[in-house]
Amino acid sequence: MSFKKWLFITIFLFGIGIAFGLATPASILSLISEDIAALQEQFASILALPKPLIAIFIFLKNASVLLLSFLLSPILCLVPIMTLTINGWLIAFVSAAVVQQESLGFVLAALLPHGIFELPALIIGQAAALSFGTAAMLALFRRGGKNRLIPSLKQNLKYLMLALALLLPAAIIEAYITPLLLT
Repeated sequence: MSFKKWLFITIFLFGIGIAFGLATPASILSLISEDIAALQEQFASILALPKPLIAIFIFLKNASVLLLSFLLSPILCLVPIMTLTINGWLIAFVSAAVVQQESLGFVLAALLPHGIFELPALIIGQAAALSFGTAAMLALFRRGGKNRLIPSLKQNLKYLMLALALLLPAAIIEAYITPLLLT
């Protein structure tokens, strides 16, 4: 299957997450308000760090998610599927809640600058994970599948490296520019 098809599948899964996030009732926020408060405290301590350390932290967090998803993708592609749908759900759910409290402009200012790089990185990285995970599973069950596994790994590692490269400017923008837009 061509990589374009994997990109479309990935975008579709991310879109499913967004749809669920928009359909989730806002009343759920009251149920998880204590968890949100705890997360805010943790993020406050991270935001107190110098900006270069914040950028490094953001990059390493996002890169570790992509790498872990890629490495675990041969297990029925569960991690890439969950990563896409949960991220889509979270972005939509939180954005809808923030729009109600702040404004659409606030949400766009918070997401767009770094999202221009981070969302394509997520889509490309998870498409590579799905492609490789599927190739690894097929290698177990199809005759000649093992012969296709190494070429698939090489091709998908190139896309994974591209995704990781996109995460670097995303982390820098998120650490340096996004906070300026939100104040």
